[in-house]
Amino acid sequence: MAENREEILANFQGITNIEDVAEAIFHLEETNWDLLSAINRVMPQDSSSSASQLNNDTHDVEMIDDDISVITPKTHPPDREDSNQASTSSPRNNSLDLVELQVHCNNKIYEMKMSGSATVSDLKKRLEMVCGVPVCRQHISGLGGSRATSSAILSSLGLARNAVLRLKAADRLMADDEVAERLTTTYVLRVKHDEREYTLKYPGTKTVQEVKNDLYSLTDIPVRHQVWTGWPAVTGLDDTVLAMVGLDLPQHDLTVKRSPSKQREFKRIIVESSDSDNSSVEEVEDADNFQAEDMFVDVPSERLQPLMSDHVDDEALGCIEFAQRFRSRYGPNTPSFFEGTLQDAIKESCLKPARERKLLGVYLHHEQSVLSNVFCAQLLGCETVLQTLSANFVLYGWDLTDSHNNNLLLTSITSSLGPVASMTIRSIPVERLPALIIIMRVRSNTEIYSVINGNVGVSELVGGLVEALERFASQKEEDARMERERDARQRVKREQDEAYQMSLEADRAKEEVKKQQELERNQELERAESERQMEEAKKEELRAGAEARVPAEPADGADDVARVRIRLPPPEHGSLERRFHAQDTLAALLDYLASKGYPKENYKVIASWPRRDLTMESPSSTLKALKLFPQETVMLEER
Repeated sequence: MAENREEILANFQGITNIEDVAEAIFHLEETNWDLLSAINRVMPQDSSSSASQLNNDTHDVEMIDDDISVITPKTHPPDREDSNQASTSSPRNNSLDLVELQVHCNNKIYEMKMSGSATVSDLKKRLEMVCGVPVCRQHISGLGGSRATSSAILSSLGLARNAVLRLKAADRLMADDEVAERLTTTYVLRVKHDEREYTLKYPGTKTVQEVKNDLYSLTDIPVRHQVWTGWPAVTGLDDTVLAMVGLDLPQHDLTVKRSPSKQREFKRIIVESSDSDNSSVEEVEDADNFQAEDMFVDVPSERLQPLMSDHVDDEALGCIEFAQRFRSRYGPNTPSFFEGTLQDAIKESCLKPARERKLLGVYLHHEQSVLSNVFCAQLLGCETVLQTLSANFVLYGWDLTDSHNNNLLLTSITSSLGPVASMTIRSIPVERLPALIIIMRVRSNTEIYSVINGNVGVSELVGGLVEALERFASQKEEDARMERERDARQRVKREQDEAYQMSLEADRAKEEVKKQQELERNQELERAESERQMEEAKKEELRAGAEARVPAEPADGADDVARVRIRLPPPEHGSLERRFHAQDTLAALLDYLASKGYPKENYKVIASWPRRDLTMESPSSTLKALKLFPQETVMLEER
């Protein structure tokens, strides 16, 4: 089936609940982006730690699940899974010539050693001899997907140490592409209940148990009281994904009804006082069978009042109500829950400076889980747990009993932490609730670190909290160091910016002074130019007026003509010559000189013999009276 890599990656993360994109891409690249092979590669890791606890000589072990279609979400981060895998290896696995395998078949484990040069065909013949499943009917998962051809050499398949294989006898084997296509197919279920009919759509990765849980929210029939008709006969049906059940396409018809009602009865929950890992919860109907040292809690088999009202619209008010009802039901020796929205809880715990951060614990409660009362009363009421949560956690609580409240929390999780975190919470079945989700700030990401389910003892709960605290402490120290370095860099940058700004201000002040001086100089030049132009205009006006007053030159051949020659002052060495009437006045001669640019205010007119300044004479004196007739030469001198 043709799929692009983004779709394969999304399907792989949705099936395996691996949140780390880098880890998901690593597994897909190791299997050449073969979806089913990548799933088979990841799935055995969930049971590898438990398998490592088996004795090497043990061959008959009862398996909780023997169907390939059962998909268990991973709840541990990649770094812890690597350490777990390392702990399961033995010195013998360092041999390059042997491939050690654990084959799960028919609720049994067969430990096999094969030569690394053996082929897949040799392995199948060996499995036929050991497990009794004919080669033609063998369906092996975890062997490498499409690479595991009959002629492929085992050493070339990249099998992990003590690789876990699952062998299943099948009448018809499905190809990897067919399995991948089924897992990504949307199945339509038409469920009839009394007079009503529901049409539900689910992806192939949804388990039958999850479908039954959803029907509880629609019909109000608890899963234990549901009687179904129409499911195919499949071993371990509830834990099987829809892709492997064998549903009819495009639609499968089902019928559900409530089992015959029983007389209301009270059940006595016996909780052993030991905090060891072997502590258990069992239900007995006969009150005479309990021991004196046991502790009893009487609860009716009917549903208790939930810790949160149905159809909560305000998340903050819902959290306040949850905290109040939790304390009212379980007493004062309980954790202190954060009263506010999830976004506010994240800000209070994760979005602070590294030194002030805390872990965020999200407690998910469900009234339909038989583990809820024990977990709340005993585990969360343990003094060690209370002290650890109070000192290091911001604890946020929510009740998932009502489907509307469940969806409200998932919406808030998606908005605050992203769709991967929402998918992780959605994948937790009711039977494993309550759950404590531990969230921490890793570098610049706020993400889910681990999920502690309700089926644990006090020691396991404390161990999970301590492990998260150790990881958180090292990460907080690293983040604090990075913050100090970042603050130092920012301080240096800030000081540099301040020095740069001061330099800019000084340069700007100098530039302003320079501009002011330049402006004043330009204004002075403009003023001087304006004065000069005014002076020139005035001179031009005087010159034009003088020119207008100069009498006309006598005609050629006229009598009484005075010829006046004027020598110009240095550096000019030329001369002017003009003819006047003998009766023209000195003013006419002075007007002529002024029209040529030599006004009497700036120049003196000197007669040579006898030497006298004509500008000192009366302007009305005639040229003849001044002895400038018939001709005379005068000189101009600057005053």
